[in-house]
Amino acid sequence: MFSHVMVGTNDIEETKIFYDKLLGVLGASPGVLSPNLTGQKRYFYAHDDSMFVITEPIDGKEATTGNGLTIAFNVNSEEEGDLWHQTGIENGGTTIEDPPGIRDYGEMKIYLAYLRDPSGNKLCAIKRM
Repeated sequence: MFSHVMVGTNDIEETKIFYDKLLGVLGASPGVLSPNLTGQKRYFYAHDDSMFVITEPIDGKEATTGNGLTIAFNVNSEEEGDLWHQTGIENGGTTIEDPPGIRDYGEMKIYLAYLRDPSGNKLCAIKRM
């Protein structure tokens, strides 16, 4: 359904370090620089027919986060999710919400781990059980 997800950042090089490490846990290669025609830097991450992009805002204004927006990444196991979460914290992310773990919703159980990236974007690792 989706082609890609793009988030803005006010410090693209710091944010690239964060996502190189974080998405590396999931098997993605480091971001590839692709300046656009107006001069802003963008880094592209390709993995499993999906694309994740970090960018300097085209309009020249400060990047802001979407209130209520969460970008979720599939993980293969709780251990991978825990590593994803720890890697995020060790590279400038901030842990938020409940600690990583399984949430029991009766018939549905889901592993979840939440972070904010260095720019404040809300991220989640998810494993449906």
